Amino acid sequence: MRFEEFQDFRQRELSGSPSLLDAAETNVYRALAPMRPKPPAEVSTVHRCDLARAWLRRFQLPEEWSGHAMVCRGVRHGLGVVFQRLHAVQARLWLPSDVYPVYFELARAAGLEPASYPTLPAPALPNSPADHRAEYLLLANPSKPLGRYLSEAECAAVISWLRESPRRRVLIDSVYDLGVPFAVGTRRLLDTGCAVLLHSVTKGWLWPRTFGVVLLGEEQAEWEEWAEAFRSDSPAREQLGLAHRLLTEHGDMPRHIVDELAARAERLFERLPDDVLGAVPTASRTCPGNYFFPVGIPARTLLRECGVLAMPVSVFGETSWPGSVLTSLADTFGPAPGTRSGEVAG
Repeated sequence: MRFEEFQDFRQRELSGSPSLLDAAETNVYRALAPMRPKPPAEVSTVHRCDLARAWLRRFQLPEEWSGHAMVCRGVRHGLGVVFQRLHAVQARLWLPSDVYPVYFELARAAGLEPASYPTLPAPALPNSPADHRAEYLLLANPSKPLGRYLSEAECAAVISWLRESPRRRVLIDSVYDLGVPFAVGTRRLLDTGCAVLLHSVTKGWLWPRTFGVVLLGEEQAEWEEWAEAFRSDSPAREQLGLAHRLLTEHGDMPRHIVDELAARAERLFERLPDDVLGAVPTASRTCPGNYFFPVGIPARTLLRECGVLAMPVSVFGETSWPGSVLTSLADTFGPAPGTRSGEVAG
């Protein structure tokens, strides 16, 4: 069952059985709408290079990396530009099969035919031998719907994969990382010089398709061509002005979002049957800012036997894992009526 099919199914089930526990809402922007910062009343001129340095400072990365920090309109836009470059050099691309179907849509739109690897119930990296081509592995850290960061062993496995060929690189989608600095595993991969980091204000500030950064690794070949590709398709003046306000005036917003999501997750856990709660991995339960919780129980079983509406993993892509995914974004898990959700930012 794909995402659109499941949304129709979800609405029918909730309409027919109002007592169901809705653990299948995915729209974080709707759930946390009162928290989203407002855009500035007046738009000032902000230069991309200044924003790149502001982003590096915020995430405690060296400002001298600003020449390799490509400004874009978010991770989706950044990946679109990156995939076009990969097609130009006839690179091989590996995508997670069960994380985000849009990855495949963007890759194919750029003319690529990506290979895939599973992440559920744990990431299983590709083991095919390296060849003469450039080779890129896309991973999310933290990953959804896995709902956690890479483990130390998984990070070491990625580094071993990179070392097998000087033409290998890793693309890190860090949009769900709401902490400062970035996760230890992400920083370890950046230290290899073979990582391309993608981040944006999408989740931490609730402004999708507005502003992001693609940070090229020190070993990235032909980075001047990459830079030109981003310069020719940069964010609008209004988007740059909004991004500057988010980074400078609302720097604490990701922390408030983490706190609100933690409260919602606890309300979900309080409503789950003991056997279902026990099936939620500890790493997912304790990952800051997480609202995806995989369980090794089929969605149909949860619906039939527990009255819990969960998401089948097929919503996220191709997988042979039989489990399902719970979320904590439904109104049921929000603040009580009459109270404020987190902190409303003006």
